[in-house]
Amino acid sequence: MPRKNSHPTTQDSSSLCLQYIKRCGGSARLSSIHFSIAVIQTLINNNTVKITNTGSGIYVEVNDVA
Repeated sequence: MPRKNSHPTTQDSSSLCLQYIKRCGGSARLSSIHFSIAVIQTLINNNTVKITNTGSGIYVEVNDVA
């Protein structure tokens, strides 16, 4: 019998991470995001978010593709 995975998959976590960034106004400081680098990298690879260095910190922003 296959074991049931109790940990969320990367896809589930990436949607939660995206929701978190959207709730922060579309931009969140990278140090305040408590998701793994793999989740953030998945969002970057899908062109869902982008990384911006503002000089006062590194921010993850929702990519505005219209």
